[in-house]
Amino acid sequence: MPAPDTVSSFTYRSLHGLPEVAGLGNIQGMMSPGLAVQEVVDRLKRYHYALQRLWRTFLSRLTAEPLYELKMAWSLHAYYSAEHITGVRDRVAEMRHPPLGLEKVPDENLKVFFDEIQSAPTALEVCAGIYQKALPALKAGMERHLTQTNRLADAPTCRVLRHALLEIDDMLAWGARAIPCLPASASVRLDAWFALLDQCLSAAGGLDGVDVKVAAEITPQYSAQPFQYNKVPQRDERFPDPYNMGVHAEEFLYTPEFPARAKTLMMYYKRLREIDVPEMMASILVEMDDKPWNFYRDMTRQLWDEARHAMMGEVGYVSQCIEWPKHVMLNFTWSRGLNEQLTPKERHAVLWYIEQGLMTKTGKRYEWEVGANSGDPLARTFQDYDWADEVLHARIGREWYVSQFNDDTAKAAEYGSACWSKVVSDWDQWRKDGLTGHRNWWPGLYKEHCRLHGIVPDDKVLAFNTTYATTRADLQRIAASG
Repeated sequence: MPAPDTVSSFTYRSLHGLPEVAGLGNIQGMMSPGLAVQEVVDRLKRYHYALQRLWRTFLSRLTAEPLYELKMAWSLHAYYSAEHITGVRDRVAEMRHPPLGLEKVPDENLKVFFDEIQSAPTALEVCAGIYQKALPALKAGMERHLTQTNRLADAPTCRVLRHALLEIDDMLAWGARAIPCLPASASVRLDAWFALLDQCLSAAGGLDGVDVKVAAEITPQYSAQPFQYNKVPQRDERFPDPYNMGVHAEEFLYTPEFPARAKTLMMYYKRLREIDVPEMMASILVEMDDKPWNFYRDMTRQLWDEARHAMMGEVGYVSQCIEWPKHVMLNFTWSRGLNEQLTPKERHAVLWYIEQGLMTKTGKRYEWEVGANSGDPLARTFQDYDWADEVLHARIGREWYVSQFNDDTAKAAEYGSACWSKVVSDWDQWRKDGLTGHRNWWPGLYKEHCRLHGIVPDDKVLAFNTTYATTRADLQRIAASG
């Protein structure tokens, strides 16, 4: 062992002054022992629990949340959470820990903390709980981990956490902008509720479990009764006619004599209408509890893609200077019908059946060709990516749906079509009940587009007046209702 004076005078330098230890830091910083494997695993399991509870909260509140912007943001943030859940799971599996034990609740106080957020009665409280309490606590835990661990020994974990922190920061930035915009009622008392959430975290030793636990008697407020998932879609005031099925988009798109430029307007409607897919898919993810984690990861990716597609329609209309809430009547009849009338397995079957139909020559390739021929470069780009996404979704469907039929695509399609046929769309009854007049809003949208762009309206296009009364979106005839 070197003498003390030798140790104090020892200086180590890399050759030519090159960055040390692959740029992870300096050697002096790597000489602290940091966290042991078991300590890292214990913390990772808490991050995993937090991310999984956030993921579930985003999805379980999405369908019944009226505000479109919240539906879209929660779709993205559920996807972020799912990806980082996967990263943490994979890292725990690398660290001598099969079975992983990731389904265990790490601390009952954390369970109350996340139950309270999931059960909060208003969008403001849900968002405040997520973006002002849960995510900041998760960020603080991950950042403390990075300062305390040995970044050489624990380099794979550090990579997982650094990636997660990038998107946690994105979520926090969104929350900081969104929360002041949300309506508040006089009954909302955030200070008192925040005190309860803080009490839960203190009793748990912080989200990461590192702090000294402060014993307390926790009295649940919003979670005193178990959370009840609401799978009935809700929409905000920009969706004034949610039962309207008066414009059959697919009939218009596949009519050869109609021009591509007009068809682009209808495709933007189809994209924006995809708001109903996250509303329906969230119900599958919340109500199916017997699948391996990778099912939930893949399906959450698809849910986010569908939300992206809806926003493509929104952006498309804005790019044309069209006020879509005024000129386009977006319905929720598909998501509502599937959520209320089918089992989760049957909803999944319908989802795959529709996705499979989009792979035909009259599907996504056709829509891309329409966009390419329309003279609207944005439509071309959006349809290009929409097509690519649907190829991925077809793969997800094969892996998680068709596999249940021993990879027999014909049987899977037969079951999916049969499930869709079970959904009763009371087209005429909705009209009789005064829920909608199935107003043909297409002429007004088309005339507005022509006015804005100095185009003489095409009389045949203007006269389009085909509804969904007797034909599904895949052009298969259905029994008349009413």
